[in-house]
Amino acid sequence: MTSRNFVLLTLILAYLTQPALSKGQDSTTQPADEVSRKSKPTDFNSAIYYRNKLEFSVETGWLPVNIPFPFDFLLGGGYNVTGLSYTLVPTIASLRWQIDDIRGPGILRGNWDLTISGSFTAIPRGPETRYGAYDMGIRRNLVRRNWRIVPYFDGRLGMGGIDAKGPKGVPYAQGQDFTFTLMMGSGVRYNFNSRYAISAGITYMHISNLYLSEPKFLNYGINVYGPMVGVDIRLGKNKRETAAQHLDDK
Repeated sequence: MTSRNFVLLTLILAYLTQPALSKGQDSTTQPADEVSRKSKPTDFNSAIYYRNKLEFSVETGWLPVNIPFPFDFLLGGGYNVTGLSYTLVPTIASLRWQIDDIRGPGILRGNWDLTISGSFTAIPRGPETRYGAYDMGIRRNLVRRNWRIVPYFDGRLGMGGIDAKGPKGVPYAQGQDFTFTLMMGSGVRYNFNSRYAISAGITYMHISNLYLSEPKFLNYGINVYGPMVGVDIRLGKNKRETAAQHLDDK
């Protein structure tokens, strides 16, 4: 083989080899590009709503709107309002325990928290003047990806004591001091960061003695609703941020 033929053959091989390498490089990088396109952005709410997070919250409200008992149909009632109008001003201190991480499809994506509360309710309108109770409840947080505003709905059940005026002869007042309470509400929470948040919503509150005072004194109950606002504060360190920091340090 002459030197001229050798050089020509070398150039031909170099030309044929270069596209093959380019194709090989494309096939190597393409899956990484697809993974990058398909991967979801980081959700900062995962550092706010996570399993075993503890929070302290304080809520207060103004509940002046009197309505019939919503579940009257289960008792055969006629959805009637009593002859007394009440306004309740509850102040509720709670410990919130988030029991799971964010999960669920579509608009139901979120997590649950359990609530243990102590409450004091002033009664500026009505024959009674005060009501204290112990409550337990559950809340569903509807968490959208990277939204600071998070809708919620919740419910509470409890028991407590009221300065009942029915035994003192006041018409339509409460029949005994020992009573039960039901609260249901919905609203939105705004998270400033992983430690501090505020909330606002509408809450319904029911107080009655579950007919324990009858037949001596009738059980009229209280059924009101109105606005509630609250403040939430994380207790302890953020476990998610602490775990991420440990991984970065390694």
